[in-house]
Amino acid sequence: MNTSSQMVDSKIMLTIEPPSQQWLARARARLDQLTKPLGSLGRLEDLAAQMVSIREEAFAEPMRKAVYVFAADHGVTAEGVSAYPREVTRQMVLNFLAHGAAINVLARAHQVEMNVVDVGVDADFDHSDGLLHRKVRRGTRNMMREPAMSEDELTNALDVGLKLADDAKAIGYNLVAVGEMGIGNTTAASAITSALTREPVNRITGKGTGLNSEALTHKCLVIEAVLAKHFGNRLPNPLDVLRCVGGLEIAAITGFILGAARHRLAVVIDGFISTAAAAIAFAIAPQVSGYLFAGHQSEEPGHRVLLEYMGLKPILALNMRLGEGTGAVLAMPILESALCLYNQMATFESAGVSEAKD
Repeated sequence: MNTSSQMVDSKIMLTIEPPSQQWLARARARLDQLTKPLGSLGRLEDLAAQMVSIREEAFAEPMRKAVYVFAADHGVTAEGVSAYPREVTRQMVLNFLAHGAAINVLARAHQVEMNVVDVGVDADFDHSDGLLHRKVRRGTRNMMREPAMSEDELTNALDVGLKLADDAKAIGYNLVAVGEMGIGNTTAASAITSALTREPVNRITGKGTGLNSEALTHKCLVIEAVLAKHFGNRLPNPLDVLRCVGGLEIAAITGFILGAARHRLAVVIDGFISTAAAAIAFAIAPQVSGYLFAGHQSEEPGHRVLLEYMGLKPILALNMRLGEGTGAVLAMPILESALCLYNQMATFESAGVSEAKD
């Protein structure tokens, strides 16, 4: 008998088509005709071609950019896996709404519309203007003791992301970034990474918000115990991983990525946590990778492993580990630059420039 989340899985897979290979080939051919040596713009050419394969005939239309920051708390913080108390999640949401966080500054600087989503913060925001109120529950359960979410909670969190992707399409966004805020969520991301890739926990777990060596060792032991409790030696399906060891914000980002791919929207993923969500989406529907851009590679060791798992190359490498969508928003001007070059450079023929000899 199918669970509700497995039904979501099967329905989504049937509605996502990969980006157009025909448009990708057309973009490659045009790039080779621009007034430059072949391949001389490096990764910018790859980024431009991928964007054209996603946007097809709309490739020259202006960008309307947005970032969605999903916030939730994690019950596993009761196990002492974070250097910060869980109250910081609520405090940082208020900081986002007051326009005082790093992501606010970068979003303003690069004309990116910001959306803050409460999908599971252990606090009330009844009178907070500017917040998207989508709370599924007040934080996940402690994954050390029981599954982080019930089947219904997982389905509801996925649905939050799917519906927000619908809204993003309706608003007219064509380049979206995902970020997050949630004390304890690097523990969830590490558990997801190990469960998906089978990499040892101590190789993919970092210090998160700043743990010392002793606390990091404890964090690894907690994650190992969590994985043994829920999965033993079996290879679980991705939605089972998400339900047992994920977070509400990670589930919502997963749904958002799947929904964005269904609507053929380009998505820039941020750091370790949003990449863990992308990896779940990829495990469900591998064709989503054609819509994904890795904004950067963070300092978290598991981030590199997840990017390799999905076959993604980071646009930036700035030794960041903040989250919030900061690295994703920073990468957006690179993508815009790639498309500007594609759209505005002359070809050898139009400029009357001689091409290289064979």
